[in-house]
Amino acid sequence: MNAFKSIALVVLTAWALLFAAAAQAAPISVKDDIGLTVVLPAPATRIVALSPSVVEVTYAAGAGDKIVATVEYSDYPASALKIPRVGGHSKIDLEAVIAAKPDLVIAWQSGNSPSAIEKIRQLGIPVYISQPHKMTDIPGEIERIGVLAGTTPVAKKAAQDFRKRYDALAKKYRDRPPVTVFYQVWQNPLITIGGQQIMSDAISLCRGQNIFADLKPLAPRVSFESVIAANPEAIVTSGMAVQNAEMLDAWKKWPNLTATQRNNFFFIQSDLMNRSGPRILDGTQILCEALQTARDHRPHAKAKQ
Repeated sequence: MNAFKSIALVVLTAWALLFAAAAQAAPISVKDDIGLTVVLPAPATRIVALSPSVVEVTYAAGAGDKIVATVEYSDYPASALKIPRVGGHSKIDLEAVIAAKPDLVIAWQSGNSPSAIEKIRQLGIPVYISQPHKMTDIPGEIERIGVLAGTTPVAKKAAQDFRKRYDALAKKYRDRPPVTVFYQVWQNPLITIGGQQIMSDAISLCRGQNIFADLKPLAPRVSFESVIAANPEAIVTSGMAVQNAEMLDAWKKWPNLTATQRNNFFFIQSDLMNRSGPRILDGTQILCEALQTARDHRPHAKAKQ
């Protein structure tokens, strides 16, 4: 009987090892942000991340140490500054990408060159396309990259933390009176954000109303006249590190604008809003506080004080 038990234990152990090996060898499969299935034979160990946002999401997923190449301006977290560059997001050095020997490339749909991405695919390198349109898309992206990189526990925790913080912000501001907002990306030419841009979603979370939400392009050009006609209650702009006074001061030429009359001009560091990674929650919190300031500047609000 003891001999039988010993043999059974050996057999069961062997089967367990076989199943474990089979599980390790099983292909990994996820769908990217444009619905394409990405299949890897094993977790990625050499990742090329083709945008600063992708770098931040990959770090959040616990796979930052697997990034072997990235593009210019990938500067967060600080360790990302040491990652070799393969050009800029809109001008990728394909030879440098190939030299990095990636087993996964994570690309940015609206920022990377479609022809460059197609050439990478033709080389047989798996490509995951990133393009979150809503803030609620970001935690799922973290989780999927965690699956591809074999860092699921870390990714799930980061995604859970994001969702909790997002829900807290949404709950805090969902019943606030709406504020009409013009979000200025650039001054000359005048560029704003359309309704599909993730920053427009952040405005909505704060109970703001993007005056150009009906425009389909992510970064449409608009005229000063159209902004004046919409008469936004608040004007928000962003920059690399410090407040861009010139962009906001330009609106003071129109004293009849509600934003000008109430001095509702607000600045947010661009990295906290333009990048569709976990730090967008930091930028959104600042935005929500700014729009609350605009509410507090309303005449009836002052009368209640």
